[in-house]
Amino acid sequence: MDCGMKPGRGRQQSGATEGTWRLALLLGLALLAGACSTTRQFRASEAERVTIESNMRGHIERLASEEFGGRKPGSDGEELTLAYIEGELSRAGYVSGTNDPGNFWRAPVPLVRTTPVNSRIEIRVGRKRTELPAAQAAAYTGGRRALIEGGEILFVGRQSASVSDDDVRGRIALMLSEPGQSPARRETLFGKGAAAIITVVEDEQSIEQVREFWGNERLGLVSEEQNRLTGFASAGALEAALGAKKWQALLASADAPDFVPTVLDATGTIEAVTERKQITSHNLIGRLPGTKPSSGAILLLAHWDHFGQCGGEAEPDRLCNGAVDNASGVALMLELARRLAAKGPHDRDIYVLATSAEEWGLLGAKAFAENPPLPLESVIAAFNFDSVALAARGAPVGFVGEGKTPLDAVILDAIAGSRREVGDRELADQFIQRQDGWILLQRGVPAVVLSSALGSREVVDPYLSTRYHRPGDESDGIELGGAVDDLLLHENLIRRLASIAQYP
Repeated sequence: MDCGMKPGRGRQQSGATEGTWRLALLLGLALLAGACSTTRQFRASEAERVTIESNMRGHIERLASEEFGGRKPGSDGEELTLAYIEGELSRAGYVSGTNDPGNFWRAPVPLVRTTPVNSRIEIRVGRKRTELPAAQAAAYTGGRRALIEGGEILFVGRQSASVSDDDVRGRIALMLSEPGQSPARRETLFGKGAAAIITVVEDEQSIEQVREFWGNERLGLVSEEQNRLTGFASAGALEAALGAKKWQALLASADAPDFVPTVLDATGTIEAVTERKQITSHNLIGRLPGTKPSSGAILLLAHWDHFGQCGGEAEPDRLCNGAVDNASGVALMLELARRLAAKGPHDRDIYVLATSAEEWGLLGAKAFAENPPLPLESVIAAFNFDSVALAARGAPVGFVGEGKTPLDAVILDAIAGSRREVGDRELADQFIQRQDGWILLQRGVPAVVLSSALGSREVVDPYLSTRYHRPGDESDGIELGGAVDDLLLHENLIRRLASIAQYP
């Protein structure tokens, strides 16, 4: 049956009354909807739901245990984690998916670990030199040492894309902070050739927050190594260095509709020193061979990493176990993978990807996309699982990626068939760039997140404000009712997508 909408020819006249005509139309649409949507789906019994939840809980408790040490890339916890995932997938019938005999199951992710040592920012106006106080300024680099001495300063206000390459190239860009926008604007300005960037934040408390984020150990891909100089300074420090009158005039100009970037009658010196060490982490890739592998593949992914010790020095328990983030996502992926294998064979290959270093900027996903074991264009759908153990049974589905792939119709049909509703769409959109699927989506892979944890603020906000990236994210605080719902939704959806007859 062709369920596409066809162009109308206008309403035909007949002896039927308008009310009768409308009733007939509604009945026809109802029959059409019954035939063309909500494909019949498997529904688990209560006993089966209990088994699914028990299996997932067991995975979470193991991965988030003290023995695994918070699953930090490059640690003993990484080896324990990868061995556990490999063992579970192997027992379920999966084989190595790396397509590389020299790296069986595990695809290397070369990383560089950096720890800031010290920095300084100095502003010179005429003969006056002002070294910004350490409490009000800091600078960072990915290299061992970066130095810009006596560089011209270009005040760009809140602009980035509109700043010309010629204006910013080789200069220190001085930009005003804007929550949620500053990282992208820095990327744009560095891309245009800025020698360094100073982001002006509100006050000393803001500088302390910068230090909490930038001042600790960080990881980056070796392939993306860049000796960039990124500085931060409080508005008070800039006012003292440039003079109150000049600084206030700059702030006022930034809000003017005709603002243009201004080269200041001042120069800047910025220096940052960093300790560096290269390490090799790994993604783990498994494959469930399909009977018609040339028809494409489906990808399941979840990041296995967390932070290790991340609590404050004074805290009695500093270990960040990462039960929700992301032992729970890995647990759902493993149980789903097991069930899909048990109900196979399927026409299409099913790949399972456990990524490293997601917490440091989606690095494992980037490494996978740079060197994939299969052509990315052959992946017809990718489903990411991240921090799923939050919602109770029956919670709405957060659909991250809606409207950005060809999968909308089949996904919405599966959600309706599972008797669930799509949750807060505005909330879901906020997570599009904060998860591994974003890297794949940028490469043209249809990648989405379907999660009860992201269906409403009432579910996700308490977790983000109390346990997210903290030692309190332990296995005794998980809720798996919604995660079981999510697993069953994905099982029905993926079995349909893996069939050429159901999804050509």
